[in-house]
Amino acid sequence: SLTRSVCLRGRGSREAPPERLSERSRAAMASIGTGYDQSVSTFSPDGRIFQVEYAVKAVDTSGSTAVGIKCVDGVVMAVEKSLISKMMVHNTHKRIFHLDEHVGMAVSGVQADARNVMNRGRSEATQYRTTYGDAIPGDVMTQRLAGYMHLHTMYWWLRPFGTSVLVGSYDDEGPQLHDIDPSGSSYRHFAAAVGKGKTAAKSLLEKLPLATITCRQAVIELAKIMYSVHDDLKEKQFEIEVSWVCDESGRKHTHIPAALLAEAMAAGKAAKDAE
Repeated sequence: SLTRSVCLRGRGSREAPPERLSERSRAAMASIGTGYDQSVSTFSPDGRIFQVEYAVKAVDTSGSTAVGIKCVDGVVMAVEKSLISKMMVHNTHKRIFHLDEHVGMAVSGVQADARNVMNRGRSEATQYRTTYGDAIPGDVMTQRLAGYMHLHTMYWWLRPFGTSVLVGSYDDEGPQLHDIDPSGSSYRHFAAAVGKGKTAAKSLLEKLPLATITCRQAVIELAKIMYSVHDDLKEKQFEIEVSWVCDESGRKHTHIPAALLAEAMAAGKAAKDAE
């Protein structure tokens, strides 16, 4: 009968038992994210949140690198920006934003996501000033932005931000540099790098005299790092955006003077040619 033939085929089959197949399937699904990457609120069996890992990957493949240095007299941040079109108006592709007079933000990753985080930061600065009558401290700004980004990893109807952020500030506690990744984790650094070339940039930052470097010196060093991590053969042309919040700027976050930027870019090109 049909039932008997099915049973006989089942006896002669070399397939693994259903229990073993399910174990293998679960292991394969967990390793590549299948079935566990549909929602940011789902952990895989080995404790991973794939949606957050995808957001980190989006930052690393964004084509931009952001680097910051805390100096003895302030904080300097620089971003490498690819020129996506020859027809694009110069200096309109911004990746450094003002959050408050004394706080700035450099970003790498999805620019639209970064603008959302920037708007949140400006709202937090305004709310803090309205409530307490004073400027928001840099560490408080970082904590609130980190909490906002972490919020987007907790609910299934949201997705993580595809951007990593450097926050530079100068308040009563002195200059501070923090970074925030798509998971909402934040750390305070002497120097930090996020984005495409972060690994190479970090190795170069570690060689700098971070305990004694000044902001003007840091501008030159950051330009050299940007030219060093950029691959001319594989990547598009680029420009550098640099800002600082330091004693020279009156402890206000602003872009560096055009003359200093030109000097830094010339130094970066010279260092690149000498390699």
